[in-house]
Amino acid sequence: MLQISKNVFELITQHAQKGLPHEVCGYLAAKDGRIIAHYELTNMDASADHFSMKPEEQFAAVKDMRRKGLKLAASYHSHPETPARPSEEDIKLAYDPEISYVIISMAEREPDIKSFRIQKKEVIVEGIEIFNDGEN
Repeated sequence: MLQISKNVFELITQHAQKGLPHEVCGYLAAKDGRIIAHYELTNMDASADHFSMKPEEQFAAVKDMRRKGLKLAASYHSHPETPARPSEEDIKLAYDPEISYVIISMAEREPDIKSFRIQKKEVIVEGIEIFNDGEN
C-alpha cells in the first residue's frame, strides 16, 4: 500500500495538468513509510509518450531528501493520452524493485492515478491510501 499525503497527491495531479500535452516526471519522498514530499523534475524529452529525467535534478532531489531525513519511495510520471498502466518502456526502465512507480493518466476528464511495484518485469498493482497532512 502506497500512503501519500493529500497535499502531495494534489500537487502531482496539478503537475500532470500543467505539463500537458507532454509527460511530466518526478520523485516522491517518504518519512516513516508515508509520502510527504514531491520533487518535480524536468522531462528532457518534452514528449507526450516518453520522458527522461535530468540527471543533475535527480541528484539534487536525492541529496535534498537525505538532508531532510526522507527516503526516495517512488518515481512518478504522467500519461497524457493513455491509461494509468506501465507501458513496455516503463517496465523495461523500472530498475529499482524497492520503489513504487506512480502513473497519472490524463486521458479522461478526471485524472486517474495508480501505483505499481515492478520487479524483474513483473507488474503488481499497489493500492494507494491518501492521508490528510495533519495525521501522524
